[in-house]
Amino acid sequence: MRRYVAVAVLAVAVWLTGVHGAEAQSAMLNLPRASQRAEVMQRIGITDITIDYARPLVHGRKIFGGVAPYGKVWRAGANENTTIAFSDPVTINGQALAKGRYGLQMIPNEGSWVVIFSKNSTSWGSFTYDQAEDALRITVSPQTIADQDVLSYSIDDPTLTSALVTMRWEKVAVTFKVGVDTPELVAASLRNQLRGRAQFEWEPWSEAATYLLDNHLNAEEALKDAQASIDNEDRFENEFTKARALTALGRKDEAKVAHDRAIQIGTQLQIQSYARGLQAQGHYEEALDLFRDNIKKDPNSWIAHNEGARLAVAKGDYDTAMKEMKLALSVAPEALKGQINSLITQLQNKVDINK
Repeated sequence: MRRYVAVAVLAVAVWLTGVHGAEAQSAMLNLPRASQRAEVMQRIGITDITIDYARPLVHGRKIFGGVAPYGKVWRAGANENTTIAFSDPVTINGQALAKGRYGLQMIPNEGSWVVIFSKNSTSWGSFTYDQAEDALRITVSPQTIADQDVLSYSIDDPTLTSALVTMRWEKVAVTFKVGVDTPELVAASLRNQLRGRAQFEWEPWSEAATYLLDNHLNAEEALKDAQASIDNEDRFENEFTKARALTALGRKDEAKVAHDRAIQIGTQLQIQSYARGLQAQGHYEEALDLFRDNIKKDPNSWIAHNEGARLAVAKGDYDTAMKEMKLALSVAPEALKGQINSLITQLQNKVDINK
C-alpha cells in the first residue's frame, strides 16, 4: 500500500510541475527542482520591491494558450506562488496598493492580460486561487518578444520614484509600472530617524531640512529641523539651510540675518565654494562681493589670492590676476598645485576663470 501511495505522490508532483522529464521533487526533502527558485530585488528611493519566483522552461511546449490556457488564472511562475513584496505603499499603473507581500497571478489572453495581486501569497500554484482575495487587478497589453526558454522577471528603468516590472517567457513580455511617492515617504522616515541617536548631532537635522527644501516639501518643518541643527552646533551649513527655509516661507528679513550669520562663521573655503556656486548660477556680482569680504578673513591664504585673481579678471586685468594666482600657487597645499597651475595657464590665454 505504501508503495502505491509513494508512486501516486510522485506522479502528482511531476504533473504539478508541468515539465516533461522533470526530476523527482519532494514536499519534504530538499532536492533539485526542474523549475529553480530565483529572486529579483530593486530599491526605488527607500522602497524595496522583491519578486520571489520559480523559473520553468518552455521545454518545447506551447505555453500561452497551451500549458497556460487563455482565460484561466496562471501562477505566473512554477511551484509555490510567485510573490511580489513592497516595503511601502505603491501604485501599480497608477492604482494604489498597500505595502505588503502579494501572490502574483496572471490571466493570459491573446489581446490583453490581467495581472492580479492576491492577498494570499502562500499557496501552491493557482489551484486554490480565490478572486475574493484580490487586492488589485490591472489589465495590460502583452508584447511579442524573441523566444525565451526560461521564465524571467526583471525590474527595469529604475528612478527615484518608479520602475517597470516585466515578466518574459516564451514569446511574451508583460510589463507594469510601480510608482512610489518617495519624497513623502522619506519625509515620514526622517521624522522617525531623528528620534534616535541622530537627534543629538547637527548634521542629520541639516540634511533632513535640506531634503525637504530640495523636494519642495514642508518649509515650516525644514525651518524647525534647521533650527534643531543650529541648537546642536551653530555652523555655516545649518545657518545657510535656515536662510533657505525662511526664504521659502517669504520671511526675507529673517533669511538675511541667517544668511549673514552663515557668512560670518563660515571658513574661507566654505565661503569661496558658496560664491563659486553663485557664479555657476549666474549671480556674478553677489559672488564678487563675497570674494571681497572673504579675503579679509585671511589676506595671505591661497584662497584669498585665488579670489583676488578672480576679482581682477572681473575687471579685465589679467596681469594682476596672473600675479595673484602665482601667489596662490606659492602658498597652496601640494594637492592643489596642479589645479592652480591649470588656472594660471587659462589666465595666460586670457580665459575668464569666473565662468
